Amino acid sequence: MSFHSGCRGCPPPRRDPGHTRISGSRAPPEAGRPSGVSSSEVPYLLVPGLGLDERSSARLRSLLTARVVRLPGMGEAAPVPDLDVLAARLSAGLGEGPVVLVGHSQSCQVVAAVARDPRVRAVVLLGPTTDPRLRTARGLVGRWLATAVREPVRIVPAVLAQWWSTGPRAMTALWRRAAPDRIEDRLREVRVPVVVVRGTRDRLCDAGWARAVAASAPAGRLVEIDGGAHLLPMTHPAAVADVLRAI
Repeated sequence: MSFHSGCRGCPPPRRDPGHTRISGSRAPPEAGRPSGVSSSEVPYLLVPGLGLDERSSARLRSLLTARVVRLPGMGEAAPVPDLDVLAARLSAGLGEGPVVLVGHSQSCQVVAAVARDPRVRAVVLLGPTTDPRLRTARGLVGRWLATAVREPVRIVPAVLAQWWSTGPRAMTALWRRAAPDRIEDRLREVRVPVVVVRGTRDRLCDAGWARAVAASAPAGRLVEIDGGAHLLPMTHPAAVADVLRAI
């Protein structure tokens, strides 16, 4: 069966990933739980998105047990090294394992670089970047604005506080380091379940790009959350928690 992602400039997908669409109050069907390990036995390890920190997942972590690893540009206002160095730092924070590794936005690219680690039992990518069409500042700005206006106004103070803490220098450096990296190439070698999650109102991770990312992983699938945009851990924590519990 042929499959077209609907994303110009995206890599041609090798297969049709499974696809589930849920509301903020409905849990999806089980998404490929690793054999012999129940979800309650595998802790969740969260990596904040660009400029965000542990505050971005506070509501999500009130619903399930998880810990957060902050990295430069992702909660730390520190010089941002190459992506492989960021991946090594994340790998050092995995602990003994096993873990379900959860990335958000730009941190998905770091998570993908660590996903082949044997301690990782499953991967969840919330609004993964970077769409090939958005790997330049010119391509990014319009999509960012189109997504920003779809986020609820109530979260703006919390987002700005986190951006201020991380700082524009680290945020810009992270984008420059991560944006050129091809997450879809890294995921082709990942054998554990990979669940790509996007909000239906997200223009930074649109439907075509999300399908292409999910299709690039041998055990990838796509979940869409109705009404969500890009900041799903903050705006739709219950729906995200449902996705995580189903792994």
